[in-house]
Amino acid sequence: MPTYVAFLRAINLGPNRKFPKGDIVTATEAAGGTDVETYINTGNVRLTSRARSTDKVTEVLEKAYLDQAGFAVPTIVLTTAELAAVAGDAEEVTRPDLERHYLYLLKEEPAADRVAALLAKEGATDQVVVRGRAAHVLLGPGYQAGNVDPWGVEKALGVVATNRNLNVVRTLAQKWC
Repeated sequence: MPTYVAFLRAINLGPNRKFPKGDIVTATEAAGGTDVETYINTGNVRLTSRARSTDKVTEVLEKAYLDQAGFAVPTIVLTTAELAAVAGDAEEVTRPDLERHYLYLLKEEPAADRVAALLAKEGATDQVVVRGRAAHVLLGPGYQAGNVDPWGVEKALGVVATNRNLNVVRTLAQKWC
């Protein structure tokens, strides 16, 4: 059975969007996932599934998460090969002057014109690199701590996304790929 990695968006933020790891595991298993494992409480889930497409896995997980949590949980699902490629791309696009490297994992590949419009906004020390279903936000000198998305990546690309820092993506790729 194929192994997938699911990234849950906008959970455990504030008092109304709590979705503990135990509930995530229960919901993932209810959706047919096996060998379920989570990593930190930000919505990173590894599972195996009989489903043969990330779209089908996404569909069943989102329904199970809604049923369990009581609110919609947008979910981005990657194969382990896709996650390994994203982590590999991160190593290629990094720069020595980076203060932060965030990755936006995208539900679908963005339209070329949306990518071009986003890339046209690049700043002097910051950069965005879009490869497939991932956008790398490279924040250089002068980065303002706490400002994860000065580029408005999700809105600019017009695709549902969730972000993780490079360390989390590296760790997950090493652990689960």
